[in-house]
Amino acid sequence: MESVKAHGAQIPALGFGVFRMSDAEVEAVVPAALEAGFRHFDTAQIYGNEAALGRALAAAGARRDDLFLTTKVWVDKYSKDKFAASVDESLDKLKVDRVDLLLLHWPGDKVAIADQIAMLNEVQAAGRTRFIGVSNQNVAQMRESVALSKAPIVTNQIEVHPYLDQRAVAAAAKAAGVAITAYFAMADGAAPRDTVLQKIGAAHGKSAAQVALRWLIQQGFVALSKTAKAERVAENFAIFDFALTDAEMAAIGKLARPDGRLVSPAGLAPAWD
Repeated sequence: MESVKAHGAQIPALGFGVFRMSDAEVEAVVPAALEAGFRHFDTAQIYGNEAALGRALAAAGARRDDLFLTTKVWVDKYSKDKFAASVDESLDKLKVDRVDLLLLHWPGDKVAIADQIAMLNEVQAAGRTRFIGVSNQNVAQMRESVALSKAPIVTNQIEVHPYLDQRAVAAAAKAAGVAITAYFAMADGAAPRDTVLQKIGAAHGKSAAQVALRWLIQQGFVALSKTAKAERVAENFAIFDFALTDAEMAAIGKLARPDGRLVSPAGLAPAWD
């Protein structure tokens, strides 16, 4: 497995995300993910399936030292009396003493970035997570987080797929030594159906979905894949045995469009770059 390095963190370049998956789906598919080679698992408090992921990893006999676990604090826990307690609850559900990466889930519009970062630093200093990061921050918020944080901000987890131009955030992150973790790689099902991606995939004996993930990996991003179907897990993992040409990378980049963003909830999302 390739890894993305940032401020001492070595994040497995391909992760398995469990967004919008039921407990039953998580517990059914995680053994297949482990068998395929996945060791990086990404969940969140708001997903409601941290406990299912913890059970599935324990039942499969996964060695803790082999895993890279990420979870995220939801915005309603951004307060002194709730933040640390919510992280402890996440750890209990995941059946671990600490996670490898703890993220702020959304910047929101109720709590100052400075206060969010202070609380994140406190739980990191208390040993509840090895590394910290942010999610869904625009360039200004990410720069503020980096400047204010006592511990390094190792990643900004954002929506990235062929239909959304994220070059501005990616360039700012690179300048700050912050890794980009890409979610929604399949663009809610659009990528696997895309004729450009299908044609490129055919040239490599790969699917359009594999091409979309490979496109992210070759940009140096951490890519989160997701499937509730055990039979599709191995396909998602098999993206390290081919490389896209410069022309193919450019052709995929040209798929971006002004209305490409899919995730922008009011009250949570910032003013996007």
